[in-house]
Amino acid sequence: MQSPQCDFDAPMPPRRAGKAVSWVVGILALSFVGVILYLTLGGRTTTVAVVDASDMHTVGRGDFEIMIPASGELVAGSQVEIRNLLETRAVITEVVGEGSFVRKGDIILRLADDELVDRIKDGEDKVQTAESSVVASEQSLAIRQSTMASDLEKADLQIEIANLDLKAWEEGGVVTTRQKLDLDIETARINRDRTVRRAADAEKLLGNGWVSFDEYEADRIAMIEAEARVKEFELARTIYENYTIKQEEATKRSAVEQSLAEKGRVRQRHEAEIVKIEADVESAHFKRDTAIERLTELKEQLKACVVEAPSDGLVVFASSLSGGERRGRDNDPPPQVGTELRQNELVMILPDTSRMIASMKVGEALSGRIKEGQSAVIYSDSVPGTAIPGTVLGVSVLAESGGWRDPNRRDYTVRVLLDADPALGLKPSMRCRGEIVLGQVENAITAPIQSVFRAGPLAYVYTTSEGGFAQTAVKIGRASEMEVEIVSGLDEGEDVLLRRPTAGEIVSEIELKTGESGFGGGRPSGRPSGRPGGQPAGKPAGVAAAGKPDSAGTS
Repeated sequence: MQSPQCDFDAPMPPRRAGKAVSWVVGILALSFVGVILYLTLGGRTTTVAVVDASDMHTVGRGDFEIMIPASGELVAGSQVEIRNLLETRAVITEVVGEGSFVRKGDIILRLADDELVDRIKDGEDKVQTAESSVVASEQSLAIRQSTMASDLEKADLQIEIANLDLKAWEEGGVVTTRQKLDLDIETARINRDRTVRRAADAEKLLGNGWVSFDEYEADRIAMIEAEARVKEFELARTIYENYTIKQEEATKRSAVEQSLAEKGRVRQRHEAEIVKIEADVESAHFKRDTAIERLTELKEQLKACVVEAPSDGLVVFASSLSGGERRGRDNDPPPQVGTELRQNELVMILPDTSRMIASMKVGEALSGRIKEGQSAVIYSDSVPGTAIPGTVLGVSVLAESGGWRDPNRRDYTVRVLLDADPALGLKPSMRCRGEIVLGQVENAITAPIQSVFRAGPLAYVYTTSEGGFAQTAVKIGRASEMEVEIVSGLDEGEDVLLRRPTAGEIVSEIELKTGESGFGGGRPSGRPSGRPGGQPAGKPAGVAAAGKPDSAGTS
């Protein structure tokens, strides 16, 4: 019996060929559906987020203070500079010790006065000589004086005529000219208003096709000419008031002055000798006054040889000042007996340590929130564990540049008056740091500052949701460095994430419509994130973002 043979080259029966085609089409269809589902779901694998308890925070109500940190140094509330006021050679004969606390009226500096005593004696002799010259010149002037000549009567008549002419101009000419100019201006304004209304009517008629464009342009030209006419008359009035009237007045008054000058010239011709003597008298008076003034200055200089403390204070030599004015250009030693001082040289200062001020720097972004009268707490490096209460006196008007290290930085100086115990021994130039209290937030829903993020104007947090975390829009109010007030968007007892979640932990994101501001608080739309492995939009709010009151949530 012959075994059957398989012919592979023979054509497949029609039924088996149809089944093969169906299998191929099914496999392709399933592959296509899988690709569509992958693209639709973003290719993400749904996982249940496992979060450490330290990464979560339960929102609740509480109180917190809004503070701004600052640092700087202590300065005296007031201080007195002691300088060398002598114009002559100044040599120290006595000086108080540095660091001493002096009372008002105590002698703190004494200078040699021998040279000044001799100069005062010479000054007294010069005053006596100058006084004798004054007496002699005044007697000579009295002898030379005589009665004025009759020519002064004619000069008086010319003065009277010039005054009458000026009066006639003031009471008649000026009034008439002003009335004419006012009439011209008023007439031009009425004509302008008429042409403006006519042009407006023509514009309406032109739109309806009742007048031609040439007629409309003619009305507009008439309006422009009328407006120019008004300006022309107004300019004429302005020129008259600012120039012409002044020119006419100057001419009239010049005639009066010339008549007066003529009378003076008449008088001069008869008083030539008197004028010469008067000059001699004036010179004698000047020399006497100068001698007296110089003698007074020398006596004041003598008083300046003994310097008394003008107020209570701590003695600090200028040579000990850091960053300020030093006594010498080559770091000279402190002043002592025998030291010669330059004129107006700073010798010492007397800071009043009973009223100390903390001078601290704050950034430009925070300076506008600091107001006079706000409370503060200051810590001095000399007594770091002691909190010193204080009150803000004010903020500097101008900012200081960060210098070459940070030219874009702008800092403002805040002055805080300290309520310090004198036993603390605070002194100027001690370093200090502090916190300025801007306000108190009471009974508010709060959240840690690191839990709030921003995307443009939108503020949001991550709240727990099924299988992960969802973005929740919130409206923030006041904030400190650590906490922020939640005005709306969260309720007490809700949990928020204290870090940025990973891409796999985000189950829904907020959907912003075009033009939506993002403020007002609200829940996410539930739309899953369509970015495979992508990061959520936005950035952490941080201190710089949440530290400012929200425009909609500022209380």
